[in-house]
Amino acid sequence: MIITNLIENTEGAQGLTPEHGLSFYIETSKHKLLMDTGAGNLLLENAEKLGINLKEVDTLILSHGHYDHSGGIMPFASINKEADIYMQKTAILDYYSIREDKPHYIGIDKAIANLPNLHFVGETLEIDSELLLFSGIKNVFEIPSTNRRLKMKAEGELVWDDFNHEQCLVITHKNKKILMSGCAHHGILNIMERYKEIFKADPDVVISGFHLLKKSGYSQEDIDEIEAIAKRLLKYDSVFYTCHCTGVEPYEVMKSIMGERLKYIHCGDTVKL
Repeated sequence: MIITNLIENTEGAQGLTPEHGLSFYIETSKHKLLMDTGAGNLLLENAEKLGINLKEVDTLILSHGHYDHSGGIMPFASINKEADIYMQKTAILDYYSIREDKPHYIGIDKAIANLPNLHFVGETLEIDSELLLFSGIKNVFEIPSTNRRLKMKAEGELVWDDFNHEQCLVITHKNKKILMSGCAHHGILNIMERYKEIFKADPDVVISGFHLLKKSGYSQEDIDEIEAIAKRLLKYDSVFYTCHCTGVEPYEVMKSIMGERLKYIHCGDTVKL
């Protein structure tokens, strides 16, 4: 099984163009699939540079309804009209980020909702013996404080985003289970608890952003939050790979605590399992 990053915020050894977004290309024994698509056409360019034929992809999973994960869906659909696309129905709603006290739209292209091979997912969906999707994530732990600036439109008003549009992918590979999330807006700890609720065990491998990135620097309160998450993750019998919205400084703080249990995936990097 091979997991290759196509889109991520930081440049890796392959020399691909990075952007603020996320996309993974995954080959299993049964599937060639995408988990998210980045923010636009760069998905197609980076895949071509790596010699990955996106026309062979049979499944596309959207982790949540933000542009930096969904922007490549329409470009992808223009070259691949056969792949099944799975997302939460609430991913088509209107989502905003508050920047300098002004709301900026960060939702998906509404045209995605009209694609013929689109499937809306409920709380769980077992696609086959390899792929399972789940949502229904509860707030056992506090969600990352960086989510405070994210809102959604409900009945014409901006309210706090409940992130019900977020879903996770579980891949079964031989005797291992790989848990994949996009940004872990619910908080990676809450996602881990939801996984344990379903599978009664810890995943072997976790690949996810942790949504700890800030543009304005980190206070001691922020560092305390990041350290607490890292210490809690060590209680799970899992190896973690992170990327995208985690941020370089939070990663370095977490790495100092988690050691080899935590690794960073840069744009173009590959994980072989």
